[in-house]
Amino acid sequence: MSAKLLIRDLTLRDGQQSQFATRMNQIQVDRVLGLFREAGFHAMEVWGGAVPDSVMRYLGEDPWTRLESIKAVIGDRSSLTALSRGRNLFGYNPYPDSVIEGFCRNAVQAGIGIMRIFDALNDVDNMRSSIRFVKEAGGRADCAVCYTVDPKFTLAARIRATVSGHPLPRKVFGVDYFVDKAVALQEAGADMISIKDMAGLVDPATAGLLIPALKKRLDIPIDMHTHCTPGFGVATCLMAMVNGCDMIDTVCLPFSGGPAAPAFEIVELFARKLGLETGVDAAVVTKINRELTEVRRELAEFDQFKLFPREFDLSRDNLPDDIDALFDSAVDAARGSKIDRLLDFCHRIEAWFNYPPPDEVVRVAQIPGGMYTNMLAQMKSANLSVHMKEVMQTVPSVRLAAGLPPLVTPTSQIVGVQAVMCVINRHKGVPVWSNPSSQFVNLVKGSYGRTPVPVDPDFRQMLAGVREETPWDTSGYKPQENPELPEFGGVRLAANPREELLLELFPNVAGPFLKGVRKAEFEAERRRLGEIESMANAGLFTAIGGNYLA
Repeated sequence: MSAKLLIRDLTLRDGQQSQFATRMNQIQVDRVLGLFREAGFHAMEVWGGAVPDSVMRYLGEDPWTRLESIKAVIGDRSSLTALSRGRNLFGYNPYPDSVIEGFCRNAVQAGIGIMRIFDALNDVDNMRSSIRFVKEAGGRADCAVCYTVDPKFTLAARIRATVSGHPLPRKVFGVDYFVDKAVALQEAGADMISIKDMAGLVDPATAGLLIPALKKRLDIPIDMHTHCTPGFGVATCLMAMVNGCDMIDTVCLPFSGGPAAPAFEIVELFARKLGLETGVDAAVVTKINRELTEVRRELAEFDQFKLFPREFDLSRDNLPDDIDALFDSAVDAARGSKIDRLLDFCHRIEAWFNYPPPDEVVRVAQIPGGMYTNMLAQMKSANLSVHMKEVMQTVPSVRLAAGLPPLVTPTSQIVGVQAVMCVINRHKGVPVWSNPSSQFVNLVKGSYGRTPVPVDPDFRQMLAGVREETPWDTSGYKPQENPELPEFGGVRLAANPREELLLELFPNVAGPFLKGVRKAEFEAERRRLGEIESMANAGLFTAIGGNYLA
């Protein structure tokens, strides 16, 4: 009997978010749902992340309807998964437990079976309430440890720091750091652990050390979530599989590669070489891919690469002998921990599947691709793009000053924006820490949680006006207003508890969206009443006892 390898499909959330700015509309989603039900993935990530915001902001659709419609088709065939950010949910500031409980309960009731919970600081305390509320609602808590790497300081920077009496820290984010976080999350009630690597920075050598260390300490399943951006994704997933990882996150072939996760097809081919059974119907996945290829063409304006992977039918096509040999060689290299050879074989496999080449900027700088492009855009707007190298060299010191937060949403944006501001200030001839962003101040203050290393109290005093770590106080939280709309008959902006949650979590987007919904409802009711009145005036109804009968 073959060993099992569970597959979580990311196509309808992380896949489309990474490749096409989360622009799949409901009609496009509906075209593939029946096929996804037939395919039988263990889990499908379909909600959370940028989905609720984007479907309201850009598509004029209801996020809860999106989730319920998927659940109506998929049923219990696959567990539906969502992504949420612990106490922050979708924003920066922590929410009170009442909001977190309402979100978790409604998400599970609407169809979520597994909630992937993460915190940008890997602060376990920020995840406890979500773990509890998800489980109380009947869902499973998939707790993510955000992967990051230590900043790279130049030798000159280390010498200057040592001379100043503040030597730079050595390695913080080693295997033990991630294992200890995973163990703490298991103790907090996690039903499974994900290594969440949004930038694709987990290299295969690290995966070969991390997965066995996790398996040794944990009693719950382990999932590997990574991306292909810097060229590690396929090799890292193979290394995780060789070392006993329980679940791998993949996307269907047309949405794979580049900034997205590796393709299911590639992982399935490796699984067959390793004697692992995924339980996914390969013939149905081919049908899904035909639809997704058309969807990708429809989303061309959001497709940054427009580089379609090679079509491959797992149920019918055979690999050319030389490519099949590459798969065998990659497996042998992974088993022998020959990392350079493994990467070479996997890059040649990726090239055959027509993946974009590895992003060298992300690989060398070891920062998320989105963080780099945001910083570059910020520098261009200030007419200082020639100093981008200086910004890159400033990121490590900014990150260290803030307590070495992992570079994951939203801390990557916070650190990136502040690094740009430091460089702009330097070239203006003003103190580099002038006019820090409110988010950076809150990060340093401790409002968002505990950072991996302590912030210097003198620095905190200078930026935030306090010396001690000061958590965010939710006791004064005020719910968003839910006003009456006299222009639409006096109805409330949010008509039910789920819409009230949208207003709480996405006020700037949900407000206009819900106003549009109320307007459409009001106008539809006016048309309905107008049609009844017209029919009555035309003598098509006879009034009897105050009732209209046809």
